[in-house]
Amino acid sequence: MADLKVTVAGVEFQNPLIAASGTFGFGREFAEFYPLRTLGGISCKGITLKERPGNPPPRIAETPGGMLNAVGLQNPGVDHFIENDLPWLKEQGTAVIANIAGNTPEEYCEMAEKLSGTAVDMIEMNISCPNVKQGGVQFGTSCAGVEGITKAVRKHCKKPLMVKLSPNVSDISEIAAAAESAGADAISMINTLTGMRIDIQTRRPIIRNNTGGLSGPALFPVAVRMVNQAYRRVKIPIVGMGGISKWQDAVEMLLAGDSALQIGTVFFSDPYAPVKILDGLNDYLDRSRISTVSDLTGQVQLW
Repeated sequence: MADLKVTVAGVEFQNPLIAASGTFGFGREFAEFYPLRTLGGISCKGITLKERPGNPPPRIAETPGGMLNAVGLQNPGVDHFIENDLPWLKEQGTAVIANIAGNTPEEYCEMAEKLSGTAVDMIEMNISCPNVKQGGVQFGTSCAGVEGITKAVRKHCKKPLMVKLSPNVSDISEIAAAAESAGADAISMINTLTGMRIDIQTRRPIIRNNTGGLSGPALFPVAVRMVNQAYRRVKIPIVGMGGISKWQDAVEMLLAGDSALQIGTVFFSDPYAPVKILDGLNDYLDRSRISTVSDLTGQVQLW
């Protein structure tokens, strides 16, 4: 059996598979299927400073090869997370990543400060959510915005800080470099692409928010390309995501430059996906006589 342990920004994960934020809640429902220590880590549902009800329904729609969502960061707020969810999560034997989102730099900084005094292993700063009227996306689509918010939060964050990048930009490598220069310990990418579906009978968008974030297998080639672009530009670790649904996808993403992986939309169709991906990844490493999964990172040979 190959060594599946990976280290990202000083945090050790028992394997490279992390449940992506927004698709796994706080893990309680999935704990009915298998022990959560099966996963290397959990990036929890995105939390804000105060409780948010999210967007009005309908807010999810199927698409060819994926789904659109505009949930709008429905969550109970950071204090509720710290008091009610985090203690249970820390008993599950897996790394816990707190995902934060805000409307202002001050909100991000306050959450980072609150969480720095807790047992979370890492903070993932979401500056790329396209499904809220105000908030992180305004910081995540320009180099100046990414650099400014990362510098501000870095001063208040005593935990390893991972910045979640948006694909809705012209040059992802420049955005990644801005996060690195401002003090990010790692980057996670890519968040959803903005998309739209229309009901041809009512002639209205299917999603009440009009647009939503596209995720799932349709996103995968874009994610692989962007991860590789960022890997060739920055030195900090990359946690890749975007349409990973089987072990072959995991290998491909690692070869593109990831140190670890987040999986998300696949949970809606197959909650046992991480078990299957890990089994396949193990077999691939054994057949290839690779002793540690980290040896795959960035090993694509470009033409």
